Amino acid sequence: MDAFFASVEQLDNPELRGKPIAVGGSAKRGVVAAASYEARKYGVRSAMPSVTAKRLCPNLIFVKHRFERYKEISRQVKAIFFEYTDLVEPLSIDEAFLDVTENKVHINSGTIIAQQIRQKIFAQTQLTASAGVSYNKFLAKIASDINKPNGIKVIPPEEADKFIEALNIKKFFGVGKVTLDKMNRMGIYNGADLKRFSKIELTQSFGKAGIHFYNIVRGIDNRSVNPNRIRKSIGSERTFSDDISSITVMEEKLKPLVEGIHRYMVQNDNFGRTITLKIKSADFVTMTRSRTFQSEVKALAVLQSTVKELLYNEKANLSAVRLLGVAVSNLHREQNLEGIQLVIPFEE
Repeated sequence: MDAFFASVEQLDNPELRGKPIAVGGSAKRGVVAAASYEARKYGVRSAMPSVTAKRLCPNLIFVKHRFERYKEISRQVKAIFFEYTDLVEPLSIDEAFLDVTENKVHINSGTIIAQQIRQKIFAQTQLTASAGVSYNKFLAKIASDINKPNGIKVIPPEEADKFIEALNIKKFFGVGKVTLDKMNRMGIYNGADLKRFSKIELTQSFGKAGIHFYNIVRGIDNRSVNPNRIRKSIGSERTFSDDISSITVMEEKLKPLVEGIHRYMVQNDNFGRTITLKIKSADFVTMTRSRTFQSEVKALAVLQSTVKELLYNEKANLSAVRLLGVAVSNLHREQNLEGIQLVIPFEE
């Protein structure tokens, strides 16, 4: 979906249409969850501190998120996906992989199916979606971002090599800031540069990831679309309008986060063994502390006492805190798959 959260807010509030808006955060504090395309022209993007976003775009309008509304539309979109195939692998609330090699509508063209799905999404929700069509996940994901908003990009097998060789290296899955800096020092700036290195050279430089880079630059990605991915962690966090220096106040602020996580685990009968506390200071330094149990933590009281213990162990370091978060991992229904982290939003 195109700028999903922001587009929903503009859909429901005509006064916001055509204006730069950010969902989440405020002019003083917080993080942007989504930015409209009008805001993106100024460089505003998701995960950016709100203060930075406001500096880049002085006319930026901050809108409070409405996750129930986003989930409502997400369910509508997913229902459309399932009209075409049962092989739907969600990546997030507004993005998914679909395998339409064999499909319910008996159309022998992924491009036609993508066009039909986009048309149905707009007809039912009045929101636009972009799509990428190719023969593997890597290329389909890259393609989906190329003609945003409201576009489609097809990469057939015969065009894959040329496309990958011209692709900026920072677009490759697994290339973060540290890896990007290292690759640039090695003279790797695009796929063609990466392709010059042997599997041994890449493994020596990047470990197991080197094998991934060697394959992906040659268009090799054998991951199947998995409709049964299970989350590896459940987390909830909150950014505060003003820094907190009192540990007793921090304890109180953590209670609803812990209760929300426990409620989710009970509802889904999926409990975990590792409890993690996340603390971000006023100067953006992040600390995480964890405790792992031999069996799943099912009692709310144990979850609460563990988080409290982790908090008080850091008492000497807590002069000013802007964010607190709690996560539970090592879930008992966790599978050995690439995981999805669920972040439960906290409403003020």
